[in-house]
Amino acid sequence: MTIVHDPETGIDRNTAIDLYRSMRTIRQFETTAGDLFAAGKLPGFIHLSIGQEAVAAGVCAPLEDSDYITTTHRGHGHCLAKGGRMREMMGELFGREGGYALGRSGSMHIADNSVGILGANAIVGGGIPMAVGGALAAKLTGDGQVSVSFFGDGAAAEGVLHECLNIAALWKLPIVFVCEHNGYAEMTPVSVHLANPDVAALAAVYGIPAVKVNGNDVAAVLAASHKAVARARAGEGPSFIEARTNRWRGHFEGDPQKYRHRDELNVMSQQDPLKMWHATLTSEHGLTRDDLDLIDAEIRDRVLTSAAEAEAMAPSDPAGLTRHVYPEAAR
Repeated sequence: MTIVHDPETGIDRNTAIDLYRSMRTIRQFETTAGDLFAAGKLPGFIHLSIGQEAVAAGVCAPLEDSDYITTTHRGHGHCLAKGGRMREMMGELFGREGGYALGRSGSMHIADNSVGILGANAIVGGGIPMAVGGALAAKLTGDGQVSVSFFGDGAAAEGVLHECLNIAALWKLPIVFVCEHNGYAEMTPVSVHLANPDVAALAAVYGIPAVKVNGNDVAAVLAASHKAVARARAGEGPSFIEARTNRWRGHFEGDPQKYRHRDELNVMSQQDPLKMWHATLTSEHGLTRDDLDLIDAEIRDRVLTSAAEAEAMAPSDPAGLTRHVYPEAAR
């Protein structure tokens, strides 16, 4: 098992800026969604990935639109990094007809086949076999596609992960398994729910190359993803990435987080992936604080505009509930 600490990635200036834009877009989208939920404007529940942006941005950067991803109930970042349309995502959060699923699915079931987003999934580990199915389809068609499955450490003890690791290794499928190890399965710390918190070791049992990376360092994540995606595209089979990262918010918005120590968030804030990459952009790529402030302002305006447009959409129409469910109703 290889542990990637601080690899020499050779990231050029444009790529470095693109990574920052991706992470900043995810952060702004989710902070805006959190504010809207707190204001009572979003129905249902939302689960935010604030603090985990480097994993989504770094893993998805080497992927093509035709590649597949599956994600979790905490999937806004993955969908945005893969090319999901912000306006339709916001529409889904608002429960509007203009949302991805006509406002019926909400935050936890975003999907967009046009950019390979096979779907977010509210079932712990539920997206893993979907990604394996995508990888099998890619192998059978021979189109060079790669499938990526995002899941948390809470899914590491689910039987479906082990079944999927086994079959992916057995059939040498073009898939990358990505565990976002944030230390919690909903409200349960890893020390309680996993006998061995070294999740990457699970892959080694099946002969799958596995790496552990600092999931707050987007360069380290990108380096691991580049290698895994290239291996899959070359027909060499699956890889496994365990990204150690931090979930700043509770399991869901409104979670009182009584299970966390009050100093934990202070420690996490020192490992903010955006601040870390901000420093890299200024020290290694010649950007100024004003340059980055302009990027931040442009992204903030775009997110807020998307939210305003989504809020103005027509609500999801109950009269069309069976549309796209039964063939006769879809005619």
